[in-house]
Amino acid sequence: MPESAFLITAFATLFVVIDPPGLVPLFIALTQGMSPEHRRRLALRACLIAGFLLLIFGLAGESILGFVGITMPAFRIAGGILLFLTALDMLFERRTQRREGQKTEADHDPSVFPLAIPLIAGPGAIATMILLVGEAPGWPGTLGVLALMALVLLTTFLFLLASPPLERLLGRTGTLVITRLLGMLLAALSVQFVIDGVKGTGLIG
Repeated sequence: MPESAFLITAFATLFVVIDPPGLVPLFIALTQGMSPEHRRRLALRACLIAGFLLLIFGLAGESILGFVGITMPAFRIAGGILLFLTALDMLFERRTQRREGQKTEADHDPSVFPLAIPLIAGPGAIATMILLVGEAPGWPGTLGVLALMALVLLTTFLFLLASPPLERLLGRTGTLVITRLLGMLLAALSVQFVIDGVKGTGLIG
């Protein structure tokens, strides 16, 4: 895959998995009654913590897999299946329902849990970082993936800051439509991961 096409795919995959628009109503619920300044601090802290976790797994994830004896083709297949299940959750709204079940009270600090983990840096995002860095064409590709991760997290931060007007603009129906469209895209990308993993095993050409 050409490097430009790979980076476009990487950005699309990370954006869909992290799903900044889908975090908007949940962030509002988790920070209900808080001042705008407090909301900004929580959003920044959550994105920084999530970014640190994704960076660690992106850079060291393949080494961890090698230590426990898991090959990259096997992880690509497993990661693709995991992303496909995430896509099904998005398409059938189970992901939103599960996220909403993790709400905390407004007087607690939700920046680490559940915002950073597992809403932003969840299993799907961690698996995606390991997969993308594993497929990246050399260090320039790896740095590109890390830069795109930072861009997606910056986008997430901006979505969280703009959550009140966005919620009013999109409404419940608009948020559901966007989540389902992203779910369809993620389903196709996850199938591609599985195909690439099977090719890596040598079973098909």
